[in-house]
Amino acid sequence: MVTPGDAPFLANMALPLEVGSRTQRILVVDDDEPMRRTLLRLLAAPDRAVEETDSVEGTLRMLAAQSYDLILLDYRLPDGDGLAVLDWLSEHERGELVVMLSGEDAIDAAIGALRRGADDFVRKPYRLSQLNRAVDNALLKTRLQRSNREMGQRLQESERLHRYLVESSPDLIFTLDPAGRFTYVNPRIEGLLGFARADLEGEAFSSIVSAEDTARIVQLFENPLQPARTAHSLELRLASRKVGSGPPTVSLNTEPMYGRGDERNGARFMGTYGVARDISDRKRAEEIIAFQAYHDQLTRLPNRALFRDRLDLAIAQTDRRKGSLAVLFIDVDRFKLVNDTYGHSQGDQLLRSIANRLRQTLRRGDTLARVGGDEFLALLPDITHPEDVQAICQKILDALRAPFRLQHGEFSATVSIGIAMFQKDGESADMLTQHADIAMYQAKRSGKNGFCFFDSSLNHNYRERISLENDLRKAIDRGELELFYQAQVSIAKRRVVGTEALLRWRHPAHGLLGPDTFIPLAEEAGLISGISNWVIDAACAQLRDWRDIGFSELRMSVNLSPRDFEHGEIVETVRRSIAHHRLDAASLDLEITESLMMQDAGSVRGKVQALREAGVGVAIDDFGTGYSALAYLQKFPVSSLKIDRGFVRDLNGKSSPIIAAITGIARGFGLQVVAEGVEHQGQIEHLRSLGCDTLQGYLFSKPVPAEEAESLFLEIPSGLPA
Repeated sequence: MVTPGDAPFLANMALPLEVGSRTQRILVVDDDEPMRRTLLRLLAAPDRAVEETDSVEGTLRMLAAQSYDLILLDYRLPDGDGLAVLDWLSEHERGELVVMLSGEDAIDAAIGALRRGADDFVRKPYRLSQLNRAVDNALLKTRLQRSNREMGQRLQESERLHRYLVESSPDLIFTLDPAGRFTYVNPRIEGLLGFARADLEGEAFSSIVSAEDTARIVQLFENPLQPARTAHSLELRLASRKVGSGPPTVSLNTEPMYGRGDERNGARFMGTYGVARDISDRKRAEEIIAFQAYHDQLTRLPNRALFRDRLDLAIAQTDRRKGSLAVLFIDVDRFKLVNDTYGHSQGDQLLRSIANRLRQTLRRGDTLARVGGDEFLALLPDITHPEDVQAICQKILDALRAPFRLQHGEFSATVSIGIAMFQKDGESADMLTQHADIAMYQAKRSGKNGFCFFDSSLNHNYRERISLENDLRKAIDRGELELFYQAQVSIAKRRVVGTEALLRWRHPAHGLLGPDTFIPLAEEAGLISGISNWVIDAACAQLRDWRDIGFSELRMSVNLSPRDFEHGEIVETVRRSIAHHRLDAASLDLEITESLMMQDAGSVRGKVQALREAGVGVAIDDFGTGYSALAYLQKFPVSSLKIDRGFVRDLNGKSSPIIAAITGIARGFGLQVVAEGVEHQGQIEHLRSLGCDTLQGYLFSKPVPAEEAESLFLEIPSGLPA
C-alpha cells in the first residue's frame, strides 16, 4: 500500500537517471590575458564549455552561481592567491577538480596547493603537451567520479525500490538458511499471522505452518540430508496467532539461493527464497462454487449430480462385495396444495423441515438428495435384507406423522416412497433411479402415505403409460377423440331437457377408452388444456346443430378439469366458442369438482365469477363426496349441484337424509339440482319427493353417440311414471 509519505520517493523513482556523456564545464582563472586566450584556444572542444576570469573575487562569484568540472587556477592573482579559492571549495564541500598553475619555484607552493585540495600542480612555463595531459587526466577523473556517483545512486535507489516493494508487498516474502530457518521475513507476517518479525529470526519455517502440513514442509526445507535445492510450488495452511482467525491457505513458491563456491565444489547453496500469497478468499470461493454445483441451495442436501456420483461408487463397491443396496424415491404428497394455498415461501419452509426429518431417519452412511421440487432420493448402502429397507421406510413415515408448523397454521405432510434394490431391480444408477420412480407412482396410486417395492410388472405398466402418453399427444390431430352424450330428464316436463358431453378416445390399438383411462395422464403430462379446448368447441358445435333442427331449449353440460383453472385462459376459450357457434351462454353448463372449489384460490374464484357473469352455468359435480362447506358455496357463484350417483344408488326404496340435506342446501342458495346414477323407477319417486326434478342415469340412456342421442329428444324417456 502506498502512503502519502511514499509519494516523493516514488516520484524520484519515476525520474530517469542521467547516463552517457554531457558537456564538461571548465573555468580558466589567470590574470595574464594572453595566457587566458591561449588556454581558451587550447581547451576548446565540442563537448567542452570554457569560461574565464582574472581574480579571486571573480572566481568565487562564478562558483557561487555555477559548478564546474575543472578549474585551471593561477597561483598568484591580483587580489590574492589561488589557495583562497581552494579554501572556499573545501568550506563549501564542492567537488570541482583543480589544476594549479604557478610560476613559483619553491616546492612549498606545490605542497600547499595539493594539501588544500588541488588535484595537480603544473609549474610555469609549461609545455602544451604537459598541460593537455593534466587537463585530460583531470577530466577523466571527473568523468569517473561522476559515473561512480551515478552508479552508486542507481544502486542506492534500486535498493530502496526493492526494499520498498518487499516491505510493502501484500505477499509474505522470506529467506531461509540451508537448515530451513528464517533469515529474513517481511512485515506481512504480522498482518497475516500475528507473528512478530523479530520472534521468527532463526526459527524454523515449519513453526508457522499448520499441524496438518508440517510433515511435508519439514521434509522439503528442514531435511539436512536433502535440502531444498530445487524450486517448489505448493499450497499449504499456515498457523495463525490472530484471535478469531482461522489458518489461512497460501500458495507457496520457493527458489534455491546459490553463492560463489570454490572451483572444486562449484556453486554454494545458501538457502531458500520464498513468496507465499494468501489465497484463502479464493479457496473459500472455490469451495462455495463447488458446494453450489453439487448441492441443493434450499435444503443444503446433495443434488442429483452428487447423488449420481455416490450411487455409481456405491454400486461398484457393492458389486465387488457381492452385497446389496437400495434406492428410495421419495415424493411429498399434496405439496402443490401448500404452494397454492400458503405461497411458495411457506412451501420452501415445509421442504426444509421435511428434509431435516428425512435426514434424521437415515443412517450415518446413507445419502439423502433433493432432485426436484418436492422429490428426494435416498441411497441406502450395505443392505442385508429387504426387511431392513422396510424398517427405514416405516421410520420415515413415522417421522412425518407430527404436523409441521407453518406461518398460517399446521400442515400434515405425507410422502410416497418407491424402492429399487441392487441387483434385483437394476445394475446401473439410471435403472435403479428409474425403477424407484416407477415404484413411487405405484405407491401414490395405492393411496399415498406408503411405500412400494419395484416389480417388473410395474415397469411394463410404466412403459404402456409412456406409450399411451405419446399416442395421446397425437389424438386430437388424428381425430381420435369423440363425444358421447347422456340425457338429462325432467320429471315434471317428461322430456329430455339437457345432455352431458362425455369424452371418449377411440384408440387405434386399444379401442374405445373412457376418460378415467387417459384424463389423469393428460393432466399429469400437461395436455389437458388442449383436450378441454377441443371438448368445449365440439360440444358447442353439436349443440348448435341440435338447436338448428329444432331443439331450442336443450342445454349442454361439459366437464372441466381443475387444471383448466390453474393454467390457460379458460374463460376466454368458453366465450370465444359460444360466440363462434352463436349460442346463448345460458345453454351451456360447465361442471367443476369440489376439490377445485376447496382450493379457495383467488384466481379460480375469479374465473368462476367471470363465467357466471358471461351467463354460463357452473355446476359442482359429485357434490357431497368431498369436504365442501357452506362457506365455499357462498364464495363460489355456482348455479347448480349434481348429486353423486353413490347417494342415489343407496336409496333402494329408502329415503336419504344426505340427499334431503343437499336439496335443502340447494333451495337455500337458489341452486338447481341434478341427480346422477338413476337406474330404477323406485329412485325417481324418492328424488321427486325430495325436490329433485332433473335426473340422469342408465334408466333413461347410457352415454351414446350424437346420432343416437338425437332420437331420445323426440320421445318421452322410458322409465318415467305415467
